[in-house]
Amino acid sequence: MQVHNVTADAETFTCNAYLAVGDRNVLVDAGSMSGVVDAIREHVADLDAVVLTHQHGDHVAELDAVLDAFGADLLCYDDHPRRTRELDHGDSVQIGDEEFEAVYSPGHADDHLAFVSNSTVFSGDVVVYNDGAFDDGSFGRTDMAGQSRDREIESIRTILDRLPEGVEHMYAGHGDEFHGDAREVIERALERAERREPKYPDE
Repeated sequence: MQVHNVTADAETFTCNAYLAVGDRNVLVDAGSMSGVVDAIREHVADLDAVVLTHQHGDHVAELDAVLDAFGADLLCYDDHPRRTRELDHGDSVQIGDEEFEAVYSPGHADDHLAFVSNSTVFSGDVVVYNDGAFDDGSFGRTDMAGQSRDREIESIRTILDRLPEGVEHMYAGHGDEFHGDAREVIERALERAERREPKYPDE
């Protein structure tokens, strides 16, 4: 399965939007980069579905443009006027060439899902490889209204519980993708979250 970050060249704030190319061409999050439709068309002519990790603005601002351009299905946890399939914890969804399990993982967002297969995890914002706080295992911010560090910690534990041995590819909503032992990165993120210290002490 080929995975392309179609918002990698963004000059404005956006999430990473990942295009998984395979038996089923699927975009994981739409991002907020103007021109994302053209970036997708550099790789595929057709898009089967958009799957959302959550509906924060940096993940969905260009969603309508993508859906309009490709007539793709929309799969997500929370209500959305264009949703064609509701996803819940434990549901199976094909992304690219692989079957993924949807893992409900609130804390950063009440509607957050991560997606786990035998080789890959799309972790959204619940856990990332690197960001401005940590370089080798970090967690989504939980200091804004409606967020919860306790729920974030439980969600990271849930992902670890559902993560098969040998997952080697981690695609997070922000920062760099990671290829190696994804479990080690997620365990480090959990340890840091469990300290319950401010993620950005200067803020």
